[in-house]
Amino acid sequence: MTAITGGGTGGHLSIAEAIAKEYNKIGVKPLYIGSTNGQDRSWFENSPLFCKTIFLPSYGVVNQGFLGKIKSVLNILKLSFKVKRILKQEGITKVFSVGGYSSAAASFAAILGNVPLFIHEQNACMGRLNKTISFFAKEIFSSYDKNSKVKDYPVSGEWFTLQKKRSKLKTVAFLGGSQGAKFINYLALETALWLHENGIKIVHQTGRNEYEKIKEYYEKEGIKADVFAFHSPLCDKLKNVDFAVARSGAGSMWELAAAKIPALFVPYPYAAKNHQYFNAKVLENKNAAVLVEQNDVSAKILISILCNVDIAALNSALDGVIEPEGAKKIVEAMESYA
Repeated sequence: MTAITGGGTGGHLSIAEAIAKEYNKIGVKPLYIGSTNGQDRSWFENSPLFCKTIFLPSYGVVNQGFLGKIKSVLNILKLSFKVKRILKQEGITKVFSVGGYSSAAASFAAILGNVPLFIHEQNACMGRLNKTISFFAKEIFSSYDKNSKVKDYPVSGEWFTLQKKRSKLKTVAFLGGSQGAKFINYLALETALWLHENGIKIVHQTGRNEYEKIKEYYEKEGIKADVFAFHSPLCDKLKNVDFAVARSGAGSMWELAAAKIPALFVPYPYAAKNHQYFNAKVLENKNAAVLVEQNDVSAKILISILCNVDIAALNSALDGVIEPEGAKKIVEAMESYA
């Protein structure tokens, strides 16, 4: 049986979910090992995808002081020996890590217990933990590494159903993620009147924190925008979108690519190793996206981009940058190991 570990953020957990769903399709319910911190419990506690879910009191090492780092490392080591016993008790033969601090204990437990370890690296810049344990992994799955056995990001098949020819700017989406992105939100508001006056429809995912304030603004200005805090599945809201303005977290970026929705990516400037910039750079290098750093974006610049962007060319350039069934290919690759 396989154990899936890692999480903390939606980007990590969406991969864990995609892999679990593929295992369920072949009649296998994996074990999930995550953290009591982050979003792990809200996603997977009592989930029918797993035979059992285990949440450990783990926390990150990054962004802590010297003593905090030592305390966190010692906690991870302690939990690793606990998980090693769990892996043996549950008859785990493979561990699949999606990264994040939630994966540390189970990943080290797999190494200590000589259980085959597989890693999915979602970003263009490998995270510190994944880099540390990569030497012990049987396989590292990455959409950015030419040597990866599976390059296709495990995006839900629903996104591929949105693929179509896009050539004219009729609807723009502003995507701040489930938690919202304040910069994206206010960029949308500063551009909203121009979009409205030019007959361009607005789809705006605000995140939960600023939903009421932003909805009130649109209503006050008489702009009929499709405003929502969070919607699952998000792809239902983007069927008629011609262009998106978004951060470039790996999940969001590859979902838009799968749907062949041209996008302006504004990377979160404080992401570890500036990984969002390097994520989006992969598509920009293929002429399949527009990439502008946050300090270089304003409403005026966005309007200029929207006036001049070649949507048809970006749409065409997105052909084949990601293929369907990434999660299925990953599961098949893992199961091919004895």
